[in-house]
This record gives sequence, C-alpha cells and structure tokens, in this order.
Amino acid sequence: MPKIQRSALVEHSVSRMFELVRDVDAYPRRFAWCERAEVMESTDVRQLARLDLGFGALRTWFTTENTLHAPHRIDMRLRDGPFRRLDGRWEFHAIDESASRVTLTLDFEPRSRLLLPALTIGFQGLADRMVDDFVRIADREA
Repeated sequence: MPKIQRSALVEHSVSRMFELVRDVDAYPRRFAWCERAEVMESTDVRQLARLDLGFGALRTWFTTENTLHAPHRIDMRLRDGPFRRLDGRWEFHAIDESASRVTLTLDFEPRSRLLLPALTIGFQGLADRMVDDFVRIADREA
C-alpha cells in the first residue's frame, strides 16, 4: 500500500516543531486544509484526536491515537475513519540547537481499492502542504 514521505530542513529546534505539530486544537486556525480538529483525550505521552481535512476536492476525516515521544517523534495509528489502515509518523531530528529536519510519513490503505489512486495523489499533496505549512507557521510565529 502507498507510503508517502515528505521532509524539510527548518531553522527551528526540534522542540519548537514538536510542539507545533502536537497542538492539534490550533490546526483549524492555522491551516486551510483542516476544517475541524478535536482532541478527545490527552496526556503527556498520548493523544486521541479527530481531524476533518479538505484539500482541493479531497475531503476526509479520521481519528488517530497519537503516541508522543517528546520532542523527537509522534506516532499516529488509526482508531476510526474511512481507511482500512492509516499509520503515520512525524520525526524531528536535530541538526544543531536551532535547526532540524522534519519528516512526515503516511502509510495507508483505503477501505475501497477503487479510491487508492485518488487518495494516493491527494495524500501526497496533503503531506507536502502540511509540512510546508508547519514550516511557514514556525517562521511566522518565531
């Protein structure tokens, strides 16, 4: 099944980028592709969150259980949504104290194989946009 990956080098610390990605409640205010976000449960090491996403003609929603490995990684696993499987990972690797590499990996399988080509293209565009937008927000809020 498709595995999509997007990385960017940023002039921000891993802690800064981790906190931006972790702040799911702020997604609808910050990002045009997020129509709704709800954190249903949250601890220091775990989040249960629902996202309603729109990107071009692609509209989807899903709930993931996010395991937080601060400040280096966030693992996402599907809990509910229109996918047979959806796993994701945000990784934050320090280059130095004020720069890092941010990587988003999405591995998914839709319930219907007929949707696979469209969702693959849509998710690649969404992954590119998500990483770019997190970098833009980090730059703007620095």
